[in-house]
Amino acid sequence: MIKINIVCIGKVKESFFREAINEYSKRLSRYCNLNIIELSDKSIPDKINSSIAKQIIDFESEEITSHIPKDSYVICLDLSGKSMSSEAFANKISTLQLTTSSITFIIGGSLGMNEELKNLSNEKICFSQMTFPHQLIRIFLLEQIFRSFKIINNEKYHH
Repeated sequence: MIKINIVCIGKVKESFFREAINEYSKRLSRYCNLNIIELSDKSIPDKINSSIAKQIIDFESEEITSHIPKDSYVICLDLSGKSMSSEAFANKISTLQLTTSSITFIIGGSLGMNEELKNLSNEKICFSQMTFPHQLIRIFLLEQIFRSFKIINNEKYHH
């Protein structure tokens, strides 16, 4: 059974987001070993300049990097990444299951990630050009991973 890691910045505070994350985590337990690593975000001052933003991005990116498991295939969620259909995403996971024991998805902080972290990833994907809260992207990612396993196993999914 493949291990799926999600390394992300920020705690989920809203109970309705936590409930959705818990529900998808439970559903995914029959398909993979899921490990969600939530790292603390740096507080962003009201008056921010590019120097402060870079410090925050670098700090959070280094935190993420230190939590990426060795020998894991790393997929960064990034606006510059490629878009793909649910079927293509399922195909990616299916193919990776044959070549690796672990996939790590990275969701950066609200200011993004530095280039060093992006360059560490094997691939970058983009869910949408729209801006969403990071907590919601976490749910989108979990839902798409769950949908992928349903597709891979030729199981119905109507949710």
